[in-house]
Amino acid sequence: MAHLLGAEAVHIEFPTRVVFDAVTLGVAEGDRIGLVGRNGDGKSTLLNILSGQLEPDAGQVTTRRNLTIGVLAQRDSLDDAQTVSHAIVGDAADHEWASNAQIRDVLAGLVNDVGWDATIGSLSGGQRRRVALAQLLVGDDDVLFLDEPTNHLDVEGIAWLAGHLKTRWSASAGALLVVTHDRWFLDEVCNTTWEVHDRIVEPFEGGYAAYILQRLERDRQNATIEGKRRNLMRKELAWLRRGAPARTAKPKFRIDAANDLIANEPEPRNAIALASMAMQRLGKDVVDLENIGVVFDEHTVLADVTWRLAPGERTGILGVNGAGKSTLLSLVAGSLAPTTGRVKRGKTVKVAMLTQQLFELDDMANDRVSEVVGRKKSTYQTEGKEMTPGQLLERLGFTSAQLSTPVKDLSGGQRRRLQLMLILLDEPNVLILDEPTNDLDTDMLVAMEDLLDTWPGTLIVVSHDRYLLERVTDQQYAIIDAHLRHLTGGVDQYLALRAGFDTSATRTTQPAGSSAERSRGLSSAEAVSKSPTAGAPAERAMPPGSAERRAAEKEVQAIDRKLAKLEALRAAVHERLAQADQSNFAALTELTNELRDHDTETADLEARWLILSSQLEA
Repeated sequence: MAHLLGAEAVHIEFPTRVVFDAVTLGVAEGDRIGLVGRNGDGKSTLLNILSGQLEPDAGQVTTRRNLTIGVLAQRDSLDDAQTVSHAIVGDAADHEWASNAQIRDVLAGLVNDVGWDATIGSLSGGQRRRVALAQLLVGDDDVLFLDEPTNHLDVEGIAWLAGHLKTRWSASAGALLVVTHDRWFLDEVCNTTWEVHDRIVEPFEGGYAAYILQRLERDRQNATIEGKRRNLMRKELAWLRRGAPARTAKPKFRIDAANDLIANEPEPRNAIALASMAMQRLGKDVVDLENIGVVFDEHTVLADVTWRLAPGERTGILGVNGAGKSTLLSLVAGSLAPTTGRVKRGKTVKVAMLTQQLFELDDMANDRVSEVVGRKKSTYQTEGKEMTPGQLLERLGFTSAQLSTPVKDLSGGQRRRLQLMLILLDEPNVLILDEPTNDLDTDMLVAMEDLLDTWPGTLIVVSHDRYLLERVTDQQYAIIDAHLRHLTGGVDQYLALRAGFDTSATRTTQPAGSSAERSRGLSSAEAVSKSPTAGAPAERAMPPGSAERRAAEKEVQAIDRKLAKLEALRAAVHERLAQADQSNFAALTELTNELRDHDTETADLEARWLILSSQLEA
């Protein structure tokens, strides 16, 4: 693939620390790169350097002539006085942008519910984010740099963005670099992962799931890596292998490699033990909502909702912004009385809520972390063992040096973790988490999920992070048209309902408030006909002993042999990359292109392997 841009021996430092030291890397056409790493390790700094917004102290960044780069920063630079239409399409006449299919798709996916003539200053934070995204995506840039693009987007918006980015360019064109803590998004969109840590950028093939597998391999071979983090990675890999079928549709030799790593790894949660402990702490009755209705200013938020929470139940709540999720949580927490119906609570219920705000820490802003923790319980029960608050802090990523740090000097992610720890030390038996992933990097999300796996109570999670919902909850509900609906098919069913596949759900795709006719929405039938799998040949069974079946079985065996050879070739290229002169950018590019050729051939063979296997198993 053609080279687009790269960095050679880049060095940058700030007054207190060195961020990157002699980093060399390149971006080629077809790259879809996800950047992961701890908060503060330099992910956004790397984007700023590569996009030309920040000059390195040493080294250089090179770009192909006439290359165009689009950047989405964490904070938008929109003019509050501008209208939405002017911010997105400028002074272009309606017929000019309406004739562009890409622009119509972006408007339908991001701003269909935003007033076309509204001013930017009148929008909510989520609406501003979507307008900023739309402003970027209506362009035709060769490379996109996205810094936390899923912030303020709901599950539906994140799914649309992933689909758009996957089809925006052909497989061998364009490039994408994205910083996000949304692991589902990383897996869905990216074919390469860069881990930013310890002044370097370490590349991994594939999305988040592949990154976890390769990172575990690296950790297993490196005796200096802490055992605790290695165990967390194995547990995370176990979840990935036991999760959605999409993550397991890999050739047999890949599945065997993963199974060897997790052979002795237990399920993330012991559901029976947790339910038993929850029963001891809660009894049989938790919270029952019976025929609940909530009306605000003649607007019905919830109608005829009946929901009985069981001891140890782990539930995720989905819904668009404003659907009534916070209202439902307030009913469970007891901070809101229903307009109709009744809420029944068990006698031993103790509810705690992790809110999106951090104002609970304001009163202790000047206190040191050790002082705040010292006021709580001296021990905490988990997995049948006692942990001190200090051990719990360590499990949530705090170092001993940070114990003496005032709360006001903690980063957003550290304050978030401290907030969660203080709630857990109060030992509630019903825990409500409202967008708990805010400000947390992927490592801390894994640590938090591991802690929640051992928490013996009823758990309710509201989050737009699809990965988190599928990881820590066992079932999902959605608030649709003021009613609470059980999603037996999980998040996929919710997205299908929202997209209009269910006749009870409808969706407009016209920008609100537009004076001219905008883009036309697809009907359910049209959406199905335009889906990536529409028109694909149906899986058909091959009769046992038939010539066709024998030929397919031979081809599968041949593919397995070819894949094994390609794996050896790829390992050899990796070895040459490790031994190569890191300052010889031309040689590195040649090796990278060779590796990409092997990857392309591997992907084609795997696709053929999956088709044949599905026919043999049909």
